Amino acid sequence: MIRSFTLAAALALLSASPLAAETPAPIDYSAALADPARPATDRERDAARKPAELLEFAQIAPGEKVGDYVMGGGYVTRLLAAAVGDKGKVYAFQPAEFIAFKAQYGTDQAAVDAAYANVDAVSGPFAAPAFPVPLDTIITVQNFHDLYLKPFSEETGARGSAALFAALKPGATLVIVDHSAADGTGTTLSDSLHRIDKAAVIDALANAGFVLEAESDLYKQADDPRTANVFDKEIRGKTDQFALRFRKPG
Repeated sequence: MIRSFTLAAALALLSASPLAAETPAPIDYSAALADPARPATDRERDAARKPAELLEFAQIAPGEKVGDYVMGGGYVTRLLAAAVGDKGKVYAFQPAEFIAFKAQYGTDQAAVDAAYANVDAVSGPFAAPAFPVPLDTIITVQNFHDLYLKPFSEETGARGSAALFAALKPGATLVIVDHSAADGTGTTLSDSLHRIDKAAVIDALANAGFVLEAESDLYKQADDPRTANVFDKEIRGKTDQFALRFRKPG
């Protein structure tokens, strides 16, 4: 279920003419999922990660310029590359700090960059992604909490949020998916459990200038007590996660 937070937009639709109120036809993402360049290991994860629903929530369209903030092994990057098509571009960001910690991050980034003509690798400081052009959308999946890990300074979260805001075009969107922490815990469990309180994410991005537009229960797991480390074998792959879409005003 997706909940919209744009009251002004809803009122505008109610007052518009029938023609203006028509909803654009939904985009079919089946071709992106069926892209032969996607490895079997990605396809095996699709049931849990619900890629078509994620692309729909993020409103990814052909021809767009999008960023994958902290691309990891490239699961989301490959989906985005297929979804935006030949006329679009995906900027796959891998933090320099992550590559320094584990060389595989750099190896994975280089492999995805080489495999897709419309993917460009981007690296740099975690809180200062050097996206070369203003973007239509940025997606970050299970990584926003990392801005609050103990090795980073206390300002990293605010700086990262501001950098994401600056990287987007006016009117563009930011989509955050992350592991839910218990309500009221803020960012305090980001290091120990790799979870973050949804309210803390909303506050951080509001402070950076973003407006919360919609929320989805796509990854809701009511059975997750939100007290275990997300890498614990009992809960891994079954964590409660939130999905939020923010818009940069303008």
